[in-house]
Amino acid sequence: MAEAAKATSAKSGQSTGPAAGVDKLSFEQALAELEAIVGNLERGSVPLEESIAMYERGEALKMRCDTLLKAAEARVETITRDADGRPSGTAPLDADG
Repeated sequence: MAEAAKATSAKSGQSTGPAAGVDKLSFEQALAELEAIVGNLERGSVPLEESIAMYERGEALKMRCDTLLKAAEARVETITRDADGRPSGTAPLDADG
């Protein structure tokens, strides 16, 4: 019956795989879910098949966090100071970017 539900979801365009909905999570949401998964896996109280699914979801969450961190890093600016040490503006974090 679960396979039929997956087939129906796939036909309707809904994703039910490990990465389902990950792309809509904020960094904080993805990190919290990833931490919960790690905790469950470390306890070892999850059946093998469920552990594999959780691991796959964790990988998707890790990639989401990495993507969001890289995007945030690209937006970070450093404060520039004039000769007297007063803030004078901003500059990109990476002078090459």
